[in-house]
Amino acid sequence: MTSTARTSCTSGPNQKHRGSNHHSRQSCNTVDTDSQSLSTLGYFKTLPLEIFQMLLSYLSVKDISVLSMVSKAISNRLINYISTPSGNRRLLLQDFHNIKLSGKREGSYIIEHYKSLGLLLKRCTLLLPTKDRLKYIHKVLSEVSCFKLNGCPSPLHCVGLQCYGVFLQILIAGWDELECHRVFNFLCELSNLPRKVQAVVSCKPGSARKLELRIRLFCRSVLLNHWIHRSDSAFWLTRILKPWPMVNQARLLYIIFGPVSSLDGHVVWQKMIEGPTDETSLKGLADAIKLLYDPEAREWTADDVISLVDELSVVPREWLLENNARLLILSGNNICFTFMASKAVNGRAVELARLVVFLALVCEKDLYCMDWAVKMMQKVCKVFSTPGERNIFLQSVENAFAHMVMDMLQAVLAGNRDQEDISFLNLFHLVNAQANFHKEILYLTMRSGSNTI
Repeated sequence: MTSTARTSCTSGPNQKHRGSNHHSRQSCNTVDTDSQSLSTLGYFKTLPLEIFQMLLSYLSVKDISVLSMVSKAISNRLINYISTPSGNRRLLLQDFHNIKLSGKREGSYIIEHYKSLGLLLKRCTLLLPTKDRLKYIHKVLSEVSCFKLNGCPSPLHCVGLQCYGVFLQILIAGWDELECHRVFNFLCELSNLPRKVQAVVSCKPGSARKLELRIRLFCRSVLLNHWIHRSDSAFWLTRILKPWPMVNQARLLYIIFGPVSSLDGHVVWQKMIEGPTDETSLKGLADAIKLLYDPEAREWTADDVISLVDELSVVPREWLLENNARLLILSGNNICFTFMASKAVNGRAVELARLVVFLALVCEKDLYCMDWAVKMMQKVCKVFSTPGERNIFLQSVENAFAHMVMDMLQAVLAGNRDQEDISFLNLFHLVNAQANFHKEILYLTMRSGSNTI
């Protein structure tokens, strides 16, 4: 039949029967297309569809993704297979809570599976426009409840969002920025993320604890955690933060990266207010700030980031200055200096002086080199426009040390037996910090003096 059709198509045109000849040419093209489609299946064209799908059960997901690159016809068959009940059972694993399997790292097997699935769907949908690719992928994944922001009843003990995150990372790797904007908008529409964020940043901190937790897990596990390049991480964090005013950006940053309870995973809002905290509680926030300050984050200026840090230090109320100083140290030299220089040029010398004292205290407590704090103060001194302003600042540093020693001594004398040890330890650290700070200044002065002799 095929050879006959081809013969009729290659015969010369019949001028007397132009209409019928046009019809026969259309028939010929249809047959040719069908034949070409069948021929691209190779030996698979001799197999019934059911047998073809049975053979797929013997291939790994990675092997199936390689097979999808053979031809468009095979890719279409695989797309159909993915949508079948057997394909769904095979490919959409959902044992997200059964992560402790013998001989395998917790959750790693299913995370690797979804990486492979992301590659398979990336290749199968290669020729589709971005909008159609996203619609098809949503159709495939829509029944997986643990991929939804509010879908899992036990989100802290579930790797579903992590699987979704690595799936998306593999799927959209190499897409241009415009396409990634469309992906983010598509995810926001599916998850209703903007409305949920609006709810948590508008209410009292901690009053919507479960929703705060779910937003944190969704943003980190799906959008932020799986990128290799800092520019990609900065892009997605920017997409999350930029639609909101600065005050809401600070709240949202704290929800996503701030300290959480080891018992229930909920955000601990009072951590920075009630007492000195440790590096672990601040590391996530510091890393996020460094990410936004990086030159790769083109949509953020240095002023934007410093304003964000300033706003963050009063979430939900004003932090202890020791915690603020520790955050600046963890954020790196450039951010710390820019933050301090901003206070210097805005005439906030007294605030800056107290910050210098707490930087010295943190260096003493956390065993950083004290000469770092001295060199940072020396660098900030150059920001002041006149010697008089610089001298006022240096005098304020000495006054801040003296006032803090007196305040802590008073706390030791007035404290009850339970508080006495803590107050005395704080005083001990402060006195040592002051001594080591001035020792480094003496070293620096003597070295400078010896060079001029």
